[in-house]
Amino acid sequence: MRSKMLLKKITKMVDNFKAVIDQIDRDMITSWVKDLVIIKTFIGLKFHEAILSKTAAIFNASYRLSTPEDESKGIDGYIGDMPVSIKSETYKAKKSLSEKIDVKFIYYKKVKDGIKIDL
Repeated sequence: MRSKMLLKKITKMVDNFKAVIDQIDRDMITSWVKDLVIIKTFIGLKFHEAILSKTAAIFNASYRLSTPEDESKGIDGYIGDMPVSIKSETYKAKKSLSEKIDVKFIYYKKVKDGIKIDL
């Protein structure tokens, strides 16, 4: 019974996609990329800095954002001398990810009035 409901829902979504696919134009794609790359990346970096700052304050330590070389290793910043990777808590559920990062993880969740940090 549940599989029939899911199939119906997915079929409806595919039909909706078919109906609007021809409406996607260059301006729409440009707007989507701008939102993804500029707005969401900027917000993500601001989250990282806020999380680093708050965590450093908890441990009475300094913090800094990562360098491009650090980022290539999965390091988002440092609390004192300790490298950390900052991930959304949804990352925990993605056990099959091939990414292997050998640093301390700080997980966060967006909530209505800010972000919740899980050390």
